[in-house]
Amino acid sequence: MFQALPPEPAPMVAPGTIERSVATEGEVRVAAALTDAQVEVDSSFRGASIVLYGAVFNPTDIPADVVVVVRGPDAPVRLVKKTRNMGVWLNSRPVLFEGAPGFYMTASTRPLSDVADFGQLRRLGVGVDHLRIDAPEESRTVTRYGVRDVVVSRLGEDYLDWRRAVIRLKEAAALYNTDPDGVQFVDKGLFRAEVELPTVAPTGKYYAEVWLFQEGAPVSVSNLTLTVEKVGLERDIYEFAHRRPWSYGVLCVLLAALTGYAASRVFRSR
Repeated sequence: MFQALPPEPAPMVAPGTIERSVATEGEVRVAAALTDAQVEVDSSFRGASIVLYGAVFNPTDIPADVVVVVRGPDAPVRLVKKTRNMGVWLNSRPVLFEGAPGFYMTASTRPLSDVADFGQLRRLGVGVDHLRIDAPEESRTVTRYGVRDVVVSRLGEDYLDWRRAVIRLKEAAALYNTDPDGVQFVDKGLFRAEVELPTVAPTGKYYAEVWLFQEGAPVSVSNLTLTVEKVGLERDIYEFAHRRPWSYGVLCVLLAALTGYAASRVFRSR
């Protein structure tokens, strides 16, 4: 008579031994997550601070750098330049940039110029100096610094000055930020970085990229999403203004007229 034997016990793991997945044991990669994947904006919103954390799996002896890039929804930027004409300061012809990120930040373990070379950063679009901003009335692209993505527009040689103005205005509003020491390793392989959203942060979908570099080349990337949306009465007003712009405009005019009439009655009574 045959009798089934009990299964063999699982092999003992020595204390302190780290169990690894066979599929990723020899793979260099990065994994990341956000403490909050959704930010609610109401009348009391004063900005938000979100922690991005993760781990680096590096079975090699080659040191690795972590670079975090967070990009908000694109929005057009309209600029004018003060020019002096016959002793009078006048506004120049408006320039409209399409596709400039409403929010953009980079954080890294060390300065980006030490992490990778110019061409690599330009190809990935990492850093405000390599940020892709659509130029007005693009005509063609040329190859400079070994990268074929430099735009030549009707602005000619002034294009870079206008582009710097876009970045400068965004930085002044705390919407663009570069932190060369923003990624901190809290333990071996574990890191964290803070994403600071200002009060004027645009609503919409944000995209975060966590790059892992070795010897100046990207070896892994982790992609995350973050949603910033209005809630409560602010959201209702926002949606009404965008769905029914004419009705919203008429209502605003009526409210302004009623407010002015009420104020005049109060002052007259005094």
